[in-house]
Amino acid sequence: MSNKKNILFASCEEAKQICDKVQYGEATFIEKMKLNLRLMWCRATKSYTKKNRNLTQLCNKAEIKTLNPDKKEEMRKNINSKC
Repeated sequence: MSNKKNILFASCEEAKQICDKVQYGEATFIEKMKLNLRLMWCRATKSYTKKNRNLTQLCNKAEIKTLNPDKKEEMRKNINSKC
């Protein structure tokens, strides 16, 4: 069997990665098509997608605050300088 990636069909693992990208608005049109094709017949991918969507909604409802990007970069530089 060849190790070449299929252009239209995603493996279950690839579909999970695409699902994550979709949730963050980072998926390409082709990736979205691959995911939708997989969702037509794969129960595991459907379940993962549903759970991922629910988790995203819960995080949005929780209004989780993240660290300011400037402060984050300052901390990263501080850590790197100590290593």
